[in-house]
Amino acid sequence: MNHYSPIFKIKTYNALSSSGLEKFPAERYEVGPEIERPDAILLRSQDLYDVPIPETVKAVGRAGAGINNIPVSEYSKRGIPVFNTPGANANAVTELTIAGLLLAARNIAEAWYFAKNLDGDGESLDALVEQGKKRFSGFELADKTLGVVGLGAIGVKVSNAATALGLKVVGFDPQITVESAWRLSADAIPAGSLDELLSGSDFVSLHVPLNDHTRQLINELCIDKMKPKATLLNFSRAAIVEETAVLAALESSKLHAYVSDFPSRALLNHPRTIVLPHLGASTAEAEDNCSVMVSQQVRDFLENGNIRNSVNFPDVNLPLNDGFRLAIANKNVPGMVSQITAVLAENRINIVDMLNKSRGDYAYSLLDINDKVPMEALARLSSIQGVLSVRAI
Repeated sequence: MNHYSPIFKIKTYNALSSSGLEKFPAERYEVGPEIERPDAILLRSQDLYDVPIPETVKAVGRAGAGINNIPVSEYSKRGIPVFNTPGANANAVTELTIAGLLLAARNIAEAWYFAKNLDGDGESLDALVEQGKKRFSGFELADKTLGVVGLGAIGVKVSNAATALGLKVVGFDPQITVESAWRLSADAIPAGSLDELLSGSDFVSLHVPLNDHTRQLINELCIDKMKPKATLLNFSRAAIVEETAVLAALESSKLHAYVSDFPSRALLNHPRTIVLPHLGASTAEAEDNCSVMVSQQVRDFLENGNIRNSVNFPDVNLPLNDGFRLAIANKNVPGMVSQITAVLAENRINIVDMLNKSRGDYAYSLLDINDKVPMEALARLSSIQGVLSVRAI
C-alpha cells in the first residue's frame, strides 16, 4: 500500500535533458541518480531487467518511445504504470528517414567516401572525378512509391514529408488511431495488407514498435514479395528485420540497399548498406521534448493520479476536485469496482466523482471522495483480491 508524501523522490538513469527535470519543483521533489527509495524512475536506455525496483516505486517513465529495456509485465503486476513519450522524437526520426531515402537513392555514402579518398589536384583530380562518378549514378525520388509500415506519429510525418517531395505514399497500419488518420495526408493510399504494400513499393520504411507481433516482421518471405531493386529502411528496431534475409537479398541484388540505424558487424561490412549509429532521436530538440514530456506525465501521475501515455495501463484523466482522491490499480476482472465502493460505503465515505477504465488485463480507477480514508479502510482496499496498488492523494 502506498501513502501520499509531500516530497517526491525521482531516481534518474542516463543523462536526461535538464529541460524536463526542471519541471519538478525543487520544493516538492528530490531528483538525481543517487536517490534511494524513489517514488518514480526516469530513464532513457538503461536496462532495467536486472535492476531491483524498490517497493516505493509508483511509476517508471522512459524518455523515448521504445520500452524493450523495461520489464513492463513485472511492473504491471505491481500496479506500476510505465510511461513513454510517443511522438516526442517524431520530427527527428522523420528527418533522418528522409535523409536515408536520399542517401540510398543517390548513392551518397559511397560517393562521399570515394571523393574523400581521391588523390591529385587540379586537372588530375577533375579527371578522376569524371572517371569515377558514373559508378554512383542514382535515381530521383519523384514519382517513386514509398511504403510506410506503421502510421503512428513518426509514420504519419514520414508519409507527409515524402508526399511533399513528390513520392507516392502507400501506408499500412491495421491499428491506426483516429488522431493519426486525421493527420495523414489525403494523398496517402491505404494498403489492404503488408504484402500489398511490399509488392508495390520502391522504398519500404518501417515505423513500428518492437513486440512479439513485429519481431522479424520483415523476413525472407516478405523480402521475396518486394519489388526488385527496392530499398528497405529501418529506423524502428534492429529485430524488426531478419538481418540474414536482408543480407542475402543484397547479395542477390533483390534489394538495392538497406538503410539501418542499428549497426552490426555483418551490416557494417556490406557495401550496399548504409548504417548509422542509432541517431534517430539524437537531436537536442528531441532529447528536450522527450525529457519534458515524460517529466510532465510522471509529475501529473504522482500529484494527481492521472495517467497519460502509459504502455500498460489505460489513459485516465480526471480534473482534481476539492477534497481527497484515491488512485487504485487492479486486475481487470468482474466485481472490482463494487468491492472498492463497498469498502468506502462501510466507512461512510461519499464518492464525489469517479473514473474507471481498463486496458487488457489491467484497470485503473480515480475516485474523488469527500473525506480522508482511514488507515484501516486503505488496508481493506489493498487486501481485496486483484487490487495491485492503492494510493491516497
